[in-house]
Amino acid sequence: MSFLEVVRPGVQSTIQDSGRRGYRHHGLAAGGALDLISYTWANKLLDNPRNAACLEIVLGGFRAIAHGALQVALTGARTRVTVNRQTVDLWQTLNLNDGDELTIDHSTHHRLVYLAVVGGLDAPEQFGSHSVVVREKLEGQGPVQAGDRLMPLQPKRQVPERKVPDHQRPDLDAETVIRLIPGYQYPQFQRADIIRLTTSRYTVGDQSDRMGFRLQGTPLSSPPPGIISEGIALGAVQIPGDGQPIVLLNDCQTIGGYPKPGVVPAVDCGLLAQQLPGASVRFELCDLATVQNQRRLFELHYQHTRWCQTGQELEWL
Repeated sequence: MSFLEVVRPGVQSTIQDSGRRGYRHHGLAAGGALDLISYTWANKLLDNPRNAACLEIVLGGFRAIAHGALQVALTGARTRVTVNRQTVDLWQTLNLNDGDELTIDHSTHHRLVYLAVVGGLDAPEQFGSHSVVVREKLEGQGPVQAGDRLMPLQPKRQVPERKVPDHQRPDLDAETVIRLIPGYQYPQFQRADIIRLTTSRYTVGDQSDRMGFRLQGTPLSSPPPGIISEGIALGAVQIPGDGQPIVLLNDCQTIGGYPKPGVVPAVDCGLLAQQLPGASVRFELCDLATVQNQRRLFELHYQHTRWCQTGQELEWL
């Protein structure tokens, strides 16, 4: 039996898949991996199912010991990763042997690292998902603790050594631009405020987490008054009374009463979720068709990209 024994879970490590569907009317958040691109590639490296559960590690500081031979993949934030104190690269498969120590240092550049194991993690499932939403306290689902065993579903399956080419990795060091698709409340905002929202630079506030990111900068001067609470979802941009935008993320509440000029697409939410407090971001208006086409291209690329026989590069089929 092969598994990873957690020695130090870091700031917070939770098991995530692509999220929970069809339960928001019961008050349950969707959850799921914040950084869609990094999560998807971690599973792709190991030929895991698209919805396979993996570990989302916030700010690093993680350490685990391998028991038995185990194949894993690491993607996400740039940070130092070592196996038995020898530095290894992210965005590739790693073959761990019995007794190997895997360490992920604290990240000083970005927020999230994803650790996938071959076949996906064997984790409790509630309401159709393995994703952990900490505040909901569903039975058997909570943050990973020291001493926990991370069990793979298919420990004996192996894939060739692989890495994701640089041009397929998200550029987390580039300027963070998050696109805004106007919503039905967009016309209620004054034109001057929309211009201010899309031409100002904001910084990520300290009170940012899996529920949402609070942005700080030039406030909107005359946001519309509060509305009757209504359903909200991933990427919704709320403007409370102080005029400072809040971008809602995967663990957000299911209803809210703040006006919303629009929504940020899921891929851009992942880029935002990688940013540390104080990082600079800006909004850019975008139409729905453009965002949909980009997402279709991403999905087509995921479905039709195959590993070459060398196992080191990708090809489009």
